[in-house]
Amino acid sequence: MKYVLITPARNEEAFIRKTLDSMVAQTLLPERWVIVDDGSTDRTTEIVKNYTKNHSWIQLIHRPQRLDRNFAGKAHAFNAGFERIRSLPFDVIGNLDADISFERDYFAFLVDKFSEFPKLGVAGTPMQEAKYHAMKDSFYNENDVFGACQLFRRACFEDVGGYTPIKWGGIDWVAVRTARLKGWQTRSFSDKFFYHHRHMGATESNTWKARFDYGRKDYFLGNHPLWQVFRVSFQMVKRPYVVGGLLLLSGYCYSLAARMERSVAEELVTFHRHEQLERLKHLLVGFLRTGRFRPQR
Repeated sequence: MKYVLITPARNEEAFIRKTLDSMVAQTLLPERWVIVDDGSTDRTTEIVKNYTKNHSWIQLIHRPQRLDRNFAGKAHAFNAGFERIRSLPFDVIGNLDADISFERDYFAFLVDKFSEFPKLGVAGTPMQEAKYHAMKDSFYNENDVFGACQLFRRACFEDVGGYTPIKWGGIDWVAVRTARLKGWQTRSFSDKFFYHHRHMGATESNTWKARFDYGRKDYFLGNHPLWQVFRVSFQMVKRPYVVGGLLLLSGYCYSLAARMERSVAEELVTFHRHEQLERLKHLLVGFLRTGRFRPQR
């Protein structure tokens, strides 16, 4: 199967070499990898250009610098890259963030899964950071696929309408759940993982503000209140202890009190909340049997 990749990149000079080195070492190379410089003011463009000289399948395109910084920009940059490769023959299309690294056979492994599972619409792997492991430090769900590296079967990508620009974030979240809503399988395969070099929330002004914003996003994306209670409780035993969970709760409650408008379709919110309650039931039953919360399988 043939695959293509798109990477929106903005001021990524600190980590993008790690992503570039991981890609050029892959045992299965993409037909095209479009890196979209989204108005960088550092050396991101210069670094990428050095790689394009020796690898014709890497292409760089530029978008003008923008004053506002929000999550919708990533979707706009990705869509600009998609226009560049839309006419190419490919079976799988992926979003690849510019601050991750992975093993040499990473994409050969993932692309093969689309042949193995005919109804697979979105695929990826768990994420790991220096002080964070998705399978240990969150309510890991193998049916979710992290946005930093998401591969879509082309038919699925077209079915969900690609990435929808959303100011508060969650564009990857919406795409994956819309895929499941439309009957596609989505899967994070734990046989491998990718390493995320920039800590989650590091682009925010500080960790506390990031937790508050995550709470706002939880409300915006329609988290069920009961699920949010358990999510907050879980985060209270993680660093920063107690305070992190309270900030998460504050962001959610603030948005609830302010009646923050959701642009996510009501049908998707209903579907998402049903999934959360089913997962919560699974987690609680597992806890009663074993005394431990276990990831969903």
